[in-house]
Amino acid sequence: MKIAFAFLFSFASTFSISAQESRLAEQYYQDGEYEKAGILYSKLLEQNKSQTYLFNRLVDCLIFQEKLQDAETIVKKQLKAYPEEAGNYVVYGSLLEKTGHADQAAEQFKKAIDKVPNDRNKIMTLAGTFSTMTKYDEAIATYQKGVRVFNDKEIFPYLLAEIYRRKGDIPNMIKNYLISLDADPQRMATIQGNFQRVFGQSDYMELQKQLYALIQSDPIAIHYPEMMQWAMMQTKDYMGALRQARSLDIILQENGNRLYSIGLIARNASEWDAAIKAFDIITKEKGPQSTLYIDAKKEGLACRREKIKQSASPTTKEELKDLEHDYETFITEFGKNRTTANIIIEQAELEALYINDISKAIHLLEELIALPAIPKNSLSQAKLNLGDYYLIQGDPWESTLLYSQVDKAHKEDQLGEDARYRNARLSYFNGDFAWAQKQFDILKSATSRFISNDAIDLSVFIMDNMAEDSVAMPLQYFAAAELLAFQNKYDAALEKLDSITILWPNHDIIDDVLYQKAQIYSKLKQWGDAIPLYQTVAEKYKEGIRADNALFALAQIYDYRLDNKEKAKELYEKIFIDFNSSTFAVDARKRFRVLRGDKLQ
Repeated sequence: MKIAFAFLFSFASTFSISAQESRLAEQYYQDGEYEKAGILYSKLLEQNKSQTYLFNRLVDCLIFQEKLQDAETIVKKQLKAYPEEAGNYVVYGSLLEKTGHADQAAEQFKKAIDKVPNDRNKIMTLAGTFSTMTKYDEAIATYQKGVRVFNDKEIFPYLLAEIYRRKGDIPNMIKNYLISLDADPQRMATIQGNFQRVFGQSDYMELQKQLYALIQSDPIAIHYPEMMQWAMMQTKDYMGALRQARSLDIILQENGNRLYSIGLIARNASEWDAAIKAFDIITKEKGPQSTLYIDAKKEGLACRREKIKQSASPTTKEELKDLEHDYETFITEFGKNRTTANIIIEQAELEALYINDISKAIHLLEELIALPAIPKNSLSQAKLNLGDYYLIQGDPWESTLLYSQVDKAHKEDQLGEDARYRNARLSYFNGDFAWAQKQFDILKSATSRFISNDAIDLSVFIMDNMAEDSVAMPLQYFAAAELLAFQNKYDAALEKLDSITILWPNHDIIDDVLYQKAQIYSKLKQWGDAIPLYQTVAEKYKEGIRADNALFALAQIYDYRLDNKEKAKELYEKIFIDFNSSTFAVDARKRFRVLRGDKLQ
């Protein structure tokens, strides 16, 4: 017992001293005291000759001291003692490389790969060592040996993909990630995240090319078309993504959810044709029994309406009548009730602002308001719009009555602010500028940024033009012209604006006149007339309150109507640089970054 206890005590003491020396050696190494570290590592290696870590550290210390001959002697000794240890050949190859013997180093690296045993963990360790040394070809060769010896292409594809990623070999990275995906489809989201971090636009094309071949060779594997759908969405190929989604929907017997999601994304990207097709597939192929049927119908109508509104070219009567028919078909199918209230509001807007059938628009909303159990917000929105249509018809008293009803019903929310804004605007149209300005001043702090910005704009405009002329005749003419434009009487509005330039050619209101004319031409989609006017306001009246408005309007035309993204980007940049305090500066900077290709959070 005494002898055994003495042995154990001696062993524990030796182990404790060894551990202390190991920590001290590491500290010396980290501090750059390689001579002291080397002495301790040499001693520790004598006690445990097969310890790879100690051997590597000792060789490093000798190299750092430029004792390359000593390092080579120790390496050869270790190789002789442990000829089957693959890592020793890596150390020798690294040493040869440092002494300028690249060819001999390559031979040692090859020996390391040849010597590595048929053990998954040891193959991964050797490949990891090569990867750390940025020896990506050797790391790849190590994994490829593993694939051969285990006869299993799915054993290392994810790790191989990572090496190819570091090497910058995108096609092989994609190939191995897709092999990994086939081995474990649960990795889909992780692999997609990896692609997003490193891909440029052309890389998505390479991904699609490889996926297409895999889909042809293995049509049963669902994860390939799912990845193809995702890849197409990244390149905004919504029609292509829709084809994949439609196939998956049929194969998996889904309810149209993925089609609906693509429709919403395409809608938000203003890709109206793809969005409309997605929603139409649901309504036509899934039918009324689908839980998405009514929502898809609504979205399809909204997209058709937005397509007409945002089209760069004037809308034909046939297009408007087709859309009107779609609305009437929807309302016939679902009736006039609380569920269809917003659809009726949309149709009334179509009738009033595009088809110019004010009487029909008013009739639709009056019928809606008379229905029982209409949601409060829908009812109030209908009243606000009806007030506008009465104003277009030339009945301002009915307008202000409706606006006031909404104001009273929504004292603390955005609909109430909107009602107060419309009442103030009505006073402005009628020439009651002092009262209107007071109301706009109050609305500057509105919760809606759009109402707040418009209120600020009109308040400043009235103040500027009232200050110069107490009679404010130019301002009265201008307000009258704006009312005519609001009533869709564009020719009369333009004539009224032209009379201002004739009667008061040197008045400060001239830049506003030019801007308003440009706005009218924009509504008419006459870009050739609108663009020069906006440019004149932005360049000739840089100190005026309309300069930043004109620039932003120009940028929007080039961006969304004429699809000239470079020109739009140039204009957005000018806004946030030259007009950094403008209310448009934030939106301009955000859109500029999108057009530049920045990845926004």
